[in-house]
Parts: sequence; C-alpha cells; structure tokens
Amino acid sequence: MGDSATAKGRVIQSWSRQGGDPPPRIVGGDGCRFFDAAGRSYLDFGSQLVNANLGHSRTEVQEAVQKQVATMATLGRPWDVEIVGELADRLAEVTPGDLNSFFFACSGTEVNEAAIRLARAYTGRSKVIARYRSYHGSTAGALTLTGEPRRWVGEPGMPGVVRMLDPYTYRCPAGHPTPCPVCSGAPHLRELLQYEGAENVAAVILEPVTGINGVIVPPDGYLQAIRDVCTEHGILLIFDEVMTGFGRTGSWFACDRWGVVPDIITCAKGLTAGYVPLAAAAVSDRLSSWLQDSVFPYGLTHSAHPVGCAAAVAVLGVYQKERLVERAERLGPLIEKELRALAERHPSIGDIRGSGCFWGIELVTDRASKQPLVPFNPDAAAAEPMTRLTAAAFRKGLYLLTHWNIILVCPPLIIEEAEIREGMALLDETLCIADEYVVSNG
Repeated sequence: MGDSATAKGRVIQSWSRQGGDPPPRIVGGDGCRFFDAAGRSYLDFGSQLVNANLGHSRTEVQEAVQKQVATMATLGRPWDVEIVGELADRLAEVTPGDLNSFFFACSGTEVNEAAIRLARAYTGRSKVIARYRSYHGSTAGALTLTGEPRRWVGEPGMPGVVRMLDPYTYRCPAGHPTPCPVCSGAPHLRELLQYEGAENVAAVILEPVTGINGVIVPPDGYLQAIRDVCTEHGILLIFDEVMTGFGRTGSWFACDRWGVVPDIITCAKGLTAGYVPLAAAAVSDRLSSWLQDSVFPYGLTHSAHPVGCAAAVAVLGVYQKERLVERAERLGPLIEKELRALAERHPSIGDIRGSGCFWGIELVTDRASKQPLVPFNPDAAAAEPMTRLTAAAFRKGLYLLTHWNIILVCPPLIIEEAEIREGMALLDETLCIADEYVVSNG
C-alpha cells in the first residue's frame, strides 16, 4: 500500500497544523472499537468526536442508508419526501416542551447560524449573548458566537455578540460566593442586559452542559434562572445540544435534567450517531406559527437531505428499541465510581464532573492551587504533557478525546460495563504520565 493522500499532504486536517507524522490509517470498526491497517484495535472512549453514540458498523443504519440511496438520494425544495416528514414526527416525540418543528441542515455550525438568524428576524433585535467557554461552530457567525480562542482567527466577525461568564464552579471567575452572581445565572445576565439594553438582545445561546471546553455542569437552578430572565424580556433562549443531545448525558437532551425548555434547540452529532452528516434546529410552536407568514431566513442545497434523514430515523429507532437513553443514565454512576477511584490514586486529577456517558476529567499540577496541567490555549510546547498522555493511551489501545487539560470520557452509549472497566484500567496506567508533573499532592 502506497502513501495515503493524507501522508502526501493532499488532505487538510481541521483545526490543526498540517506538519508532522500522518495519522494511522483506520480501516474499520465494530461496536466500541475501531481498527487500523496494522491490525491494532482501539477502544473508543471518545465516541470519535462525541458523535458515534451507537459505536461502529450498525447494520440497521447501513441498511436504511442503502435503501434511501436506492429510492431517492437527493431532493431540493419545495418537494416533499416521506422520510423527512417521518423524521420530524419522530423527533417531536422526544424533544422537550413544544419544540415540534424542525429545520434540517448538515452540521451543528449551520443550525446554530440558522437559529441566530431566526432569532434576529423574529425579535427585530440584533444582539446575541453567548458564553466564553463555548464552541458553536466554525462558520463566520457560529465562530463569533464561540467564546474559546478558536474564534480569534475570524475576528472581528459577526457584529452584535456579547459575552457572559460561565457557571464554572471549579474555577468560578467570581470566586463562587454564596450566592454566586455568575453561577446562579440571573444576577450576571441582568447586569449584562443593563449595559446592553434588554430591548436590543435577540437571544441568549448556551450549551446546557458545556462540551469540549470542559464538560461544565451548571448548578441546579442556573438554567431556569436564565430561562426566567429571557422570558421576562422577550429574549429567545437557544440551547446548543449538538454534543449533549440524544442520550449523551442520560436524558434525551441535557436540558431535560432540569426541566427547562428553550425556544430553540440545535442538535447534530448523536442525531445520526455519525453515520451521515445531519443536524436539526427544533423550534417552538410560537416560532413555527410566526413562520407561516414570515420567510425563514436561511437555506442550504443539502437541507433535509433524504439519506441523512433516513440514517436519523434508523438511529432514533435503535435508541428507543434498545433503551439507550436509559442505559446511559444507568451507566453514569459506574463511570463516576471508576473515575472517583482514579482520583484517589492520581494526584493529577483536580476535578471530575458529568453525567450519563458524558464526563470530564480536569488535570492539574497542584490540587491546592488548581494549576492546570497545561495552560489555557497552550502552544505545542506547553501542551506536551497532554500530547504525551494521549499518545501513550493510543499506544495502549485506548482512544481519548482531550482539550487542553481536560480528558473527555464519552464512550458510545452501547458500551458494556466490562469495556468501561477495561478503558478505566488503561486510563489508570496512562495517568501516571500526568502525575509526573504534579508539584504538590494538595
């Protein structure tokens, strides 16, 4: 076998430098494992990019895709195709509250763009409030909504975006007093609205549980407080559940845990479990009614792509038939127990947080000071401890998804308890690398 196109530099990898050794060639997968060309097997502890909720090689999804390709592979508007309506009906069964109408796109980025454009059109206002520790996508508008440093390359970006701080109790920017104005939600948001003018704000967009930027779980009451302030001022509330939707946190959507219903939910990854690109923006009956006489201000060639919709219908069927949402909830305590046991053995673990099959391990060099193992937005040299750790895990046959000093433990929802323990044992061995950098046991 000759050099791959990636090795020759013909494939440009996202969000990364293009130099260095090419990645291993992956030739297949089955269940919670995938395999490289050399025959090595890797336990997928990150569900790839937190999207392979059903693992790899599910025949039900493959067959649904093949059938739709043979029937009607693509169709533009305004034509109707049965599988699209079927997906909308199936989604309405599991989305919270009155979120019963759907716009379908290909990625989370696109539906976040669509949600903001709809919010501005509906309210006639221009400003949008987003949080700092967030990622909402890589197109111009979604990248501006993003709070983390990846947005810098796109600045000045879309006008009208205002930032709020995150309910990050482990590293609360307000020092986490009782009560905390940031982590309780309403006081901080009200102050921003005072400065920006509530009458100018179209929407607040946030991840109910922060994803790649730390698996930050808000305190109880936070989301409801944000919801109440938005309702009071006629501001739309948008939950970005691209990463947390479809059982990942142990409920259909992360917001279900707190019983808070937004005006719009955006979702992608778990919608098709990664088999075909598809995303959705679920909108309230109020917005849907307004759209009957108002133009929806967004569109795509591949919106509501029939093949993606067929994959999603099949994936939803597997979630329901195998009760995988309930399974994720049931696996959560086991994952937490295993992680707490690791924390007892490894002084590099500063914090553990999450639920269901969605957990974050925050690594530090000193528990007392909470000094992160690698700094915020590290360069290659500063990121070396995490680079070493993830490479060592991969050599052992464990795939980890990491971001700065955070390890995301996000296995497929189908994972067996024995596989969880297997992965934790490999992680146990690997964390010794992080422990080398500890300066105090705290």
